[in-house]
Formats: sequence, structure tokens, C-alpha cells
Amino acid sequence: MGPAHPDAVRPDPLRPEPVPGCTFCSIAAGNTPALRFYEDEHAVAFMDRLPMTVGHCLVIPRHHVTDVWDLTDDDAAQMMQAVRRVAGLVRERLEPAGLNLLNNNGAAADQTQFHFHVHVIPRYGRDRLLHPWERLFAPAGEIEAAYRLLSAPGPHARATAAPGS
Repeated sequence: MGPAHPDAVRPDPLRPEPVPGCTFCSIAAGNTPALRFYEDEHAVAFMDRLPMTVGHCLVIPRHHVTDVWDLTDDDAAQMMQAVRRVAGLVRERLEPAGLNLLNNNGAAADQTQFHFHVHVIPRYGRDRLLHPWERLFAPAGEIEAAYRLLSAPGPHARATAAPGS
């Protein structure tokens, strides 16, 4: 076997190795069959085997990242760029009425594959997909209490305008 093509994606020494037993690592590496239709240096998109609607697909990073809290800023930017490109393909070729992006983090949020991924779910109006959550008005003070916690100074806080300003 000769030298690798100069444009071939090479393993990045700063990136973790594929996790043994991780289906999505195996798909990203090309070792497990999947209906892949988009790839770039950082991400792979393929059809979901249990689709919620026609065209439901997944976008995953090529390297193992467990969830949103495991993403670096670069990972997050690269994934969102890939998600946007895949959403564009879905819009152009399937012509849905709308689109949902869904990401579950942790077992309590129904994450079943512990390799970060974003569901791209085309919507066609009266499709069979229902909202997975129930929306109710929050008890008095609950929103403001969460706001105070989230807006408190800290290591990841960013300067923002005060509400109503």
C-alpha cells in the first residue's frame, strides 16, 4: 500500500481515539455501514435508522465527544457549520415546510448514543411527530430565579444587556 493521498483526513494527535464499542465512532471511521450523504474534515451526516420523519438524519463529529459539555469551542463551531450545511441540503432537496434541530445530553434527556450528535428533522406540516415536552407557565418567580443564577458573574459569563434595556 502506497503513501496516503495528501488530501486524506489524518488522525489529529490532539483528538481522542475512537471509543471501542461506540457505534458513532465506528460510523465516522467508516467501519460500520451507514447511509452517509455529507462529510467534511470534522463531521459526518447520515440517515437515522429510526426516523421521526422522512429525511431525518444525524450529524456527528468525526472524533468522540460525549455531549455538549465535552465540546471545545472549535468543535461546537465546526459542528454547527456542518449542521447548517446539512440543513441546507435537506431544505433544497426534500423541501420540508420547516425543520427541527434536536440534541439530547445525558440519559435524563433521552441521550441513548453517548457520542455527541444533532438530529436534523424535516417537518412537513401534519406529520406524526409531536412535541416531546409539555409547555406550562412557570410558577411565579421561577424564571427570574433562573435568570439571576444564569446571569451571575462567573468564569463563563459574558457581558449582556440587562432585560428590558
